[in-house]
Amino acid sequence: MEDDREWMYEGRIVNGMFSNEWGDKVDEFVAFALRHPECVNGGTTIRCPCTLVKCQNKKFLNVETVKVHLYRNGFVPDYYVWIYHGEKQVHQRCSSSVRVSVSETDQMDSDNMNHTTYHRMVCDAAGPEFNPDEEPNVEARNFYDMIRAGDKPVYEGNSKHTQLSAAVRMLEIKCRHRCSQAWFDDMSNFIQELLPQDNLMPLDFYSMKKLVRGLGLPVQVIHCCVNNCMIYWGDDSDLNSCKKCGHSRYKQKVRGSGNRLYIWKLKVPYKKMHYFPITPRLQRLYASTATANEMRWHSEHHMEDGKMCHPSDAPSWKHFDGCFPDFSSEVRNVRLGLFADGFQPFGQSGQQYSLWPVVVTPYNLPPDLCMKEEFMFLTLLVSRPTNPKGKIDVFLQPLIAELKSLWGVGVQTYDISKRQNFQMRAALMWTINDFPTYSMMSGWSTAGMLACPHCMEDSDAFRLIKSMKQSWFDNHRTFLPMNHPYRRNTKDFIKNRKVTKQFPGVRSGDEILQDLNNRGLRKVIDVDAEVVNAAISKTCGWNKRSIFWDLPYWREHLLRHNLDVMHIEKNVFDNIFNTVFNIPGKTKDTYKSRDELNKYCRRPQFAQNLVTSKYPDVPFVLNKSQKKDVLEWVKKLRFPDGYASNLGRCVDANKLKMFGIKSHDCHVFMQRLLPIAL
Repeated sequence: MEDDREWMYEGRIVNGMFSNEWGDKVDEFVAFALRHPECVNGGTTIRCPCTLVKCQNKKFLNVETVKVHLYRNGFVPDYYVWIYHGEKQVHQRCSSSVRVSVSETDQMDSDNMNHTTYHRMVCDAAGPEFNPDEEPNVEARNFYDMIRAGDKPVYEGNSKHTQLSAAVRMLEIKCRHRCSQAWFDDMSNFIQELLPQDNLMPLDFYSMKKLVRGLGLPVQVIHCCVNNCMIYWGDDSDLNSCKKCGHSRYKQKVRGSGNRLYIWKLKVPYKKMHYFPITPRLQRLYASTATANEMRWHSEHHMEDGKMCHPSDAPSWKHFDGCFPDFSSEVRNVRLGLFADGFQPFGQSGQQYSLWPVVVTPYNLPPDLCMKEEFMFLTLLVSRPTNPKGKIDVFLQPLIAELKSLWGVGVQTYDISKRQNFQMRAALMWTINDFPTYSMMSGWSTAGMLACPHCMEDSDAFRLIKSMKQSWFDNHRTFLPMNHPYRRNTKDFIKNRKVTKQFPGVRSGDEILQDLNNRGLRKVIDVDAEVVNAAISKTCGWNKRSIFWDLPYWREHLLRHNLDVMHIEKNVFDNIFNTVFNIPGKTKDTYKSRDELNKYCRRPQFAQNLVTSKYPDVPFVLNKSQKKDVLEWVKKLRFPDGYASNLGRCVDANKLKMFGIKSHDCHVFMQRLLPIAL
């Protein structure tokens, strides 16, 4: 092994590719590590010395994966002595011309950070193993353009920024500071005056967008009806007014006065949405060595101790494989999950505005990757002052059409890990939503007496006699085994009531689809959908035919819609906390509920005192001193870094309550702190 190890940090990337000399050096490093059994785990894995936070000589990986990590990320800084790979003596570097202090090294790393970051972005997009000797197609040619742009400095002698990194940085600044295009163009012109005359800096906003567009991640801006009736897409793309409500597609402007009024249409739509196709991004997962192998993890891992650690271990996944063996036989076919929710981008105190992103994530990846932010693909962005509610299917049309194409035909994709082309197909496994969004996605109303999506029309919900509120109390005993003692309990549930009814089971997809067809429900994109569905929904819990039924495999799923547990857990926590702390206006322990309680249950200790007309205190409500003790305890709590937020900031010692608790904090409180308190 050579004494001079400066090669580890020099000459890794040459002309946009990894040099053969550097790769040979990496092979020598791996061979050196394998010659030291004390540093090899299980005979095949060694510590990965790449710059990833999870690696950095901490994580054991197989040899080929270590090589890929080093090709992509390089060695961890200042690892000239291979102490984690068998080297015992302190290694002295022979090269004196590059001896720098730690602070100088940090400064050099900072100067080159932008170059390496954006260069990696291009290499990850293109895949470092593409053969440049072959005639590239249009998509590959765009990749090579990005690589060439990544190697060209903005001007001769500049080592901090390339043409691509400068363009991406400028676009990032524009988005972060919400700059106008006019300001951006003026600033670009001013920068041109500061740079040498033969610089490669893009001239304006249009030039920078054109350069970055070569990465091949398209976005479609689709005009929409202002009333959410339709989108101007596909066969309707040329219409100038809504085919349902007749509202104009474009804004109108009036000029003049008196008898001389001029009205004309501007080419500015009343409303628009953004659609980001998922096919190119799924192809990138196989074009990069960092993810191509991981996309087969779902079929190569083994379930341990009968515990489900990944969706591929679930019965619904295995049932789908059994229904479509031609799809499951190609393990590189992609399984997707979809989730959507709305939020207010301007906060509670700003303008009332509803923004609805729809996100898709691939489940082929291992658990530690499939929930990472970089693998959550924003697919739709619907913006509007009001909630789209049941009309969200209108905006899902492009996504459903792409999913149908990916299922039926697929797309030719290059797998760099196997160096072969294959026909990639994809299937949507399920959606994940909170309970209100469940109604928007499935078409089953989650409000009213028939809100339960399992019981459906067979619900045992009832209305309270005085308040006339809907109640699902004591509905859960139906799901118990027939010989369970709770079924015969007439004291702790509704008094004098035994439950002999048995849950008939969850309906299959074929049964639900047959029910929808028999009732004649329409999709919301149909012209007569609003009138027909409104009449049918008065007699059942269905309010529409979901657009997901257009997917040819949707009926075969055992599980089509998942509920987001974090949302539900936060609602349960809020109700428990507000009741225990007796928060006015939010507690569930009111005189009305006490009055109705003994009409259904045997709780004489909570009944009204007929002499004083007062209700007795209950043991689950804290008094003032107990509230202070609990809040003081919460204020002093300390958690490991990243485990939970600072709950002390949520404590209001004056009003004796807590506020602003996030969903994850509610989970921590319910699962970890509440058992301690009890």
